[in-house]
Amino acid sequence: MYKEHLVSPGPTAVPPDALLAMAKPIYHHRTKRFDALFGEVSQKLKTIFSTTRDVFTLTSSGSGAMEAAVVNTINAGDKVITINGGKFGERWAKINKKYGAIVDEIVVPWGKSVDPMAVDAKLKADPSVVAVFVQHCETSTGAMHDVKALAAVTAKYNAILVVDAITALGVHECAMDAWGIDILLSGSQKALMIPPGLALIALSDKAWKRVEQCKTPVFYFDLRAAKKELEKKTTPWTPALTLVIGLNSVIDMMIAEGLPNVYARHANIAAATRKGCEALGLKVFPENPANGVTAALAPKGLSGKKIKSVMEEKYKVSIAGSQDVEKADIIRIGHIGYYDKSDIVLTLSSLEFALKDLGHSFTWGASLAAAQEVLYTGAPKV
Repeated sequence: MYKEHLVSPGPTAVPPDALLAMAKPIYHHRTKRFDALFGEVSQKLKTIFSTTRDVFTLTSSGSGAMEAAVVNTINAGDKVITINGGKFGERWAKINKKYGAIVDEIVVPWGKSVDPMAVDAKLKADPSVVAVFVQHCETSTGAMHDVKALAAVTAKYNAILVVDAITALGVHECAMDAWGIDILLSGSQKALMIPPGLALIALSDKAWKRVEQCKTPVFYFDLRAAKKELEKKTTPWTPALTLVIGLNSVIDMMIAEGLPNVYARHANIAAATRKGCEALGLKVFPENPANGVTAALAPKGLSGKKIKSVMEEKYKVSIAGSQDVEKADIIRIGHIGYYDKSDIVLTLSSLEFALKDLGHSFTWGASLAAAQEVLYTGAPKV
């Protein structure tokens, strides 16, 4: 018998308290009861986003918030810059092109992070650019982009900075107001620890000026409609009521833990996972790795797909593989949200089992010894 363990970079494990909250009988969403809940959740989200701005909750995957960011601020013919360092940066370009924007795509090699000065140079050369789109963490490669530095760049120009923090919010500090991020968005199935189905987005005053002059047709993802309804503590369209109930539970968990402690926990287990992989001969792929997911190159002669398959099918531990093997044959271990030291020990042990099955040579327990040293030294003091 094996228990199933989900250690992908999304969806992620759901805490028992949130599961229990979501299992309670459902009720109607056009009621004072829901209005009170939604108003409470919307206020708490400001803490998670580090903003005083409204945070809008959309019933969709995170890609819905990405599309909302584009369709509410970009007109056909507008010039934009997108940072393509992986599959999700590539998506920014695809969405913008779909709506008729003129896209200047900065292509960054997989595993690398964009140079903020390259963005600065492009904005200086063409002040007519209206927006820069970037991931805080490129989930497909595990690489971080320096959003704080990028915000300092865009602050000097008319362009707004749009940040996909789907795999970064609740993992890394992402200070929307203090850093000057103009649009910050995320999704429910990562560090927010509930199932897929909610997208979250907040806009600065600078971004709202773009909304006010935007002529692109929009219906479901109309943030002006969302803003009007949020004033009444509700949503323009049917909300994912059960997920909002779960979101309220997990936000309370995060606030009780304290965001600095949440970030420190992620940093500790991420460092331990990286050390564990390196002890087995798996090279950490990105040069500036994120703390929500560890991307490591498969050992020579083995495929990441096969490692993933053996871990999942034989040992019931579900990780993620590469999203483009031609660019990087990697495995991706998620440690984002409801994870602690014990999850890392279990995952690395299962990785060793799978690698041994596949004929990879290493010393038994090497990953555990390397990881435990990090986990212990980074553990809270009693």
